[in-house]
Amino acid sequence: MRGVRILPFGDRALLVEFAGLTDTIAATALLEQHPIDGVIDVVPGARTVLVRLGAGRGGLTALEQRLARLFAELESPTVGAGEVPAPADRVVRIPVAYDGEDLAAVAEAWGCSVDEVVRRHAATEWVCAFVGFAPGFPYLVPIDAEPLPAVPRRATSRARVPAGAVALAAEYCGVYPRESPGGWQVIGRTDAPLWDTGRATPALITAGTRVRFTPVMGGAGGAPGPAGRSVSQESSIATPGNSGQDSGARTSFPEKRHAPSTHGAASQSVRVLEPGALTLVHDLGRPGLARLGVGASGAFDRAAHRFANRLVGNDEGAAAFEVLLGGATIALPAGAWLAVTGASGTVTLDGVAVPPAVAVRAEREGAELRLGPAGRGVRYSVAVRGGLDVPAELGSRSRDTLAALGPAPLAAGDTVTLANEVAGPIPAVDLFATDAVLASATELTVRPGPRRDWFTDASWERMLHEAWTVSARADRTGIRLDGPSLERQPEAVGRELPSEGMLTGALQVSPDGVPTILGPDHPVTGGYPVIAVVTDDARDRLAQLRPGDPVRLRLATGRP
Repeated sequence: MRGVRILPFGDRALLVEFAGLTDTIAATALLEQHPIDGVIDVVPGARTVLVRLGAGRGGLTALEQRLARLFAELESPTVGAGEVPAPADRVVRIPVAYDGEDLAAVAEAWGCSVDEVVRRHAATEWVCAFVGFAPGFPYLVPIDAEPLPAVPRRATSRARVPAGAVALAAEYCGVYPRESPGGWQVIGRTDAPLWDTGRATPALITAGTRVRFTPVMGGAGGAPGPAGRSVSQESSIATPGNSGQDSGARTSFPEKRHAPSTHGAASQSVRVLEPGALTLVHDLGRPGLARLGVGASGAFDRAAHRFANRLVGNDEGAAAFEVLLGGATIALPAGAWLAVTGASGTVTLDGVAVPPAVAVRAEREGAELRLGPAGRGVRYSVAVRGGLDVPAELGSRSRDTLAALGPAPLAAGDTVTLANEVAGPIPAVDLFATDAVLASATELTVRPGPRRDWFTDASWERMLHEAWTVSARADRTGIRLDGPSLERQPEAVGRELPSEGMLTGALQVSPDGVPTILGPDHPVTGGYPVIAVVTDDARDRLAQLRPGDPVRLRLATGRP
């Protein structure tokens, strides 16, 4: 394989860059066929594959050597972006009503009529290069030797693109699995179920899947579909094919399943009296599903989450509450043990002060745990002995706020059953290194990102030596930093970055020079260059940053 570059992506991942999309698809398949020990996620992009190591699962030098040997064995020729080979064993048909708001704009960009846009789009056979942005969102490219003309994104992104929207941007076609913001040009709609966690494979379209779009009634020009069916009637036609031939057989999927309950007949439960600004349930997330467009999510402050669980004798990965800013009140059963870590503020149990990072016991039924406003930090972690028994989705009880996966945010009156994820007795002593309370800025150590060379040396020095401030735009998806502008190299100004894999802690820089540090609910792929990545051991500090907090970025020493 020619033209391969292996780029650093912080201290736990490498980004492998290829000359074309064909090599990216082939390399992703090779990694699936020959898994590497310690690798917990592989994220294909338009021209890259992001390979992520688990914590304590080896170093990047050994991973780089293993990847270089693996890809040296791949002898398929490199071809252009439009010359994408079709896999032989899977095809999906998607019914579309071509009545999108941007049909006229696409027709103008292509220099043809609206009817011709519909004809050309439906006549094209597509293949899924990768899945990103949101769970089940496919990035489709034409298989045809002469691809369709590129379509620019909208000048202004829409705040709401409905589920089922069929849209174009650059050389890609995509289908929105759920309502979300978006800047792609919408040309039609479908009710084909792009995403369903009740299926064995939740994403209808995955990397390598061939796709054909079928016009149905309601589109531009009034072109009816087969037998004049509506979109809803046609959606059942989305089926797999065999040996490259379309199949009329329908796909059968298993019934929706949840993880079995771990509590017995005498289960206890806690009740949310007041949820405060935002109370979520989290465990340590769902890594390993990026190929479906699903991020890891999980507790933002992983160290605080693990510590709270240890204090009450739980397994470290047991589900617990994550409470934003305080203001929450939770009623506990008699005899329940609990611990509060993370943010600090006034915390009481039935009016008696609860010391931080200490296990305490509720002495009566309905004992009220009150979390006052956080005086330092942003997120409390509250663990109750046994853990929280809520339905798991894709193997995790975590709420992904961007993808809308996992248990919904808790509301007043909600009852949560306690599980039995107990690892042992409540420890008499637990040692945990905590950050000292400082008046100065929070320090975050970083390592170079894969697109460091897009930025000037002066920008790199400003990033590391000037002060930053956390902006009001900070949540679980990302933390925007206010400060100096990070300027690109002249040759990178106005340059578009093909979508590539992202990780929590990545410092994406938008075209205006403003960096955003990605949080645990970030999109799986992104199109802004990553100049640096927060190290894994500093990542938990991101969870406790609040608007207005000063931040300093420091280059990590030593090899990852």
